[in-house]
Amino acid sequence: MDKITGKNNDLVKDIKRLISSSKKRREKGLFVLEGARLTFDVLNSLYETELFLITEASYEKYEDKARAMCERAKKAYIISDEVSEKLSDTVNSQGIYALCRMRDTAFEIKEGGRYIVLDNVQDPGNVGAILRTAEALGMDGALIGGGCDIFNPKALRASMGSALRINVVQSDSTADMVKLVKDKGLPVFATTPDKNAESITEADFSSGGACVIGNEANGVSGDIVAVCDGCVTIKMLGNAESLNAASAAAITMWEMLR
Repeated sequence: MDKITGKNNDLVKDIKRLISSSKKRREKGLFVLEGARLTFDVLNSLYETELFLITEASYEKYEDKARAMCERAKKAYIISDEVSEKLSDTVNSQGIYALCRMRDTAFEIKEGGRYIVLDNVQDPGNVGAILRTAEALGMDGALIGGGCDIFNPKALRASMGSALRINVVQSDSTADMVKLVKDKGLPVFATTPDKNAESITEADFSSGGACVIGNEANGVSGDIVAVCDGCVTIKMLGNAESLNAASAAAITMWEMLR
């Protein structure tokens, strides 16, 4: 394998831009994975690997999987610790990276399916945690309108690889995501902290449907509430006014699947 030792290498600079910029990721159709778990997850995914970068120490530690990644990637490099530190988005880098190509993530909304819709959820930790929970519980898919993109490094880490495996589609418009579900004849409900809304425990999802989780600060936007079939809420006995978006989504999805 070729080696990259200088952190001012043009390729290193390009990869760093992809890590830090959602705009660059969309323009290039590429995203970056960091760390052993996420990077080696690509071996069991449908994503094409353009580049694989690894330090000598990590290659020795994960030799079998590293060799498999070298065979899968179009190009592989040994990188210096200095380059790894330049690229890393974590405190303690494992010195393992993959540059992958985005693919068409559109999927067919199925009759009787259950889906979670995100309306301008901004925090990458929330987005990743919601996708992880959605996969764990067996949701049929996630539809993301605006907010943080699923290829944000922090969102990818928080999802523990679920973002690469679950049915997920993303658009700048939550209304478009809601329309995809409603066009299949499934009801869509906005979640709200309003105690007068229908309790999520009483809502009927036996024939499928979707729930919308709103922005951390403002909740589900009024325009989206207007096109939903109703509102549901998680009844709370304590004094907190609302739940964290990821926590609310987890409870909502659990109740939808009961």
